[in-house]
Amino acid sequence: MSVETSGALSVEHIPAEVVKVLDLKTPGSRESHRNLWSNLAHLNPQDQVKFVICSRADDDWARMRCDEHGLYDRVADVLFSPSYHELPPRDLADWIVADRLPVRMQMQMHKLLWGDVPGR
Repeated sequence: MSVETSGALSVEHIPAEVVKVLDLKTPGSRESHRNLWSNLAHLNPQDQVKFVICSRADDDWARMRCDEHGLYDRVADVLFSPSYHELPPRDLADWIVADRLPVRMQMQMHKLLWGDVPGR
């Protein structure tokens, strides 16, 4: 069982056996001010942290947050996703390979299937 959250709400009371997928908002999303950084203290080794990358600046920001909070070693997966219509997936893949990042690239499947249709 898993729960995915935007990172703006506390995950403190989610049972430890539930995998948390914490979506930390990057500056390019214009929602990074909503990140609840105290959530990082409630992550377990099986959890995941996701960043939707809008630009090279977001990639740099996400890498700095991963280093700053030791995320590569604290959670099962760090996921980088290219922002739909903002960043070509090939660019993000090239950056991940060039920087030798220990992350998984993830596509936003709902965007590929339904585009920007709200609620889908």
